[in-house]
Amino acid sequence: MTTADPNTALRVKIWGARGTIPTPGAHTLRYGGETTCLEVQAGPHLVLIDCGSGARQLGIDMTKRPVAPSDLLFTHTHLDHICGLPFFCPAYSAEFDVRVWGGHVPRDGSLEEMLGRLMSPPLFPVPTSALRGCQFRRFFAGESVGLRAGLTVKTIALNHPGGATGYRIEWGGGVLAVITDHEHGDPAIDAAVAKFVEGADIMIYDSTYTDEEYENYVGWGHSTWQKGVALADKAGVAHPVIFHHDPRRTDDDLDRILEKARSRHPGALVARQGMELVAGSVPATAA
Repeated sequence: MTTADPNTALRVKIWGARGTIPTPGAHTLRYGGETTCLEVQAGPHLVLIDCGSGARQLGIDMTKRPVAPSDLLFTHTHLDHICGLPFFCPAYSAEFDVRVWGGHVPRDGSLEEMLGRLMSPPLFPVPTSALRGCQFRRFFAGESVGLRAGLTVKTIALNHPGGATGYRIEWGGGVLAVITDHEHGDPAIDAAVAKFVEGADIMIYDSTYTDEEYENYVGWGHSTWQKGVALADKAGVAHPVIFHHDPRRTDDDLDRILEKARSRHPGALVARQGMELVAGSVPATAA
């Protein structure tokens, strides 16, 4: 595998890898307990994917850097993917330029209205109108979305209750695909997803369950690490990243899954809070 230019590479940092609900505690110290949040750097472009509980710490980190425009892409608006938004401090500052995108919004609705259900009394005392750093935008899953000049992101509709969107970001010769939350099993959607992720350097994939557990959760909108690894083999993905960990999954459980996954695909990884990956090179793990 070629080594990416660190100045222009496509990079991703995982601020939250857990699904369903934050899980702090002694059993999640190594892989982390924060829910879904990704930071993607594509050359000069900053792209955030989902605003789960991991977004709180990301926001604090962003306030310590030079202010730069960014795009926040929601896969969907289930609670574990949006619960960090009220605590994402750049969203409240007019100094920031955060374009907030959703591809699963009904044609007669708006993303701001959907998020407003979370940020309204009696659930939360501060409304979305206080998010002075945000501009809310929409697209329809399946479209290519021009975020900023020079960066276009491809999207796909996933199989999840209420709808969800997958993303493919191409930059500097590297490819990142994000496929969460998604349930395998629909032949047409599975074929489309396989084509969508084809040749990706990094594929972050919904692996909430194991194949053995899945039969108890058919229809819940999630997949398994075995299906993710098999998809990577089929689509020529260099590094499938097992993601959206079940809240019951302990660090030791994830160690065992990593060992099994690597026996099937040598490039397999298990997502860990703080992990940093570079597309087009051997992924580096952050301390």
